Amino acid sequence: MNHIGLKVKLVLAVFVVMLILLQYALWGGKQNVIDLYRLNRQVVDVRNENHEFQSRNDQLHEDVIDIKSRLGAIESLARFDLGLIKPGETYYQIVRSEPDQNH
Repeated sequence: MNHIGLKVKLVLAVFVVMLILLQYALWGGKQNVIDLYRLNRQVVDVRNENHEFQSRNDQLHEDVIDIKSRLGAIESLARFDLGLIKPGETYYQIVRSEPDQNH
């Protein structure tokens, strides 16, 4: 009976050591749970950034199609973005006054 009790204690000790080693590998070893959480967070951030870039690219693509299909689009973009005017036109700039900050 004493011999069987010793074997049980030895097997139990091996299992406890294995459990400790596995827990160390899971939480503190290379490629642990904390690294997995960090990588998942980075994946989410990159996906969000890619979504923003995709939206921007879609808008730019729409602008290119608009410019290629309408000649007036080029003129309106030049007027709006660059402030260009045609010969013989008079340019008026409306400056809004800022609200009085003392009141």
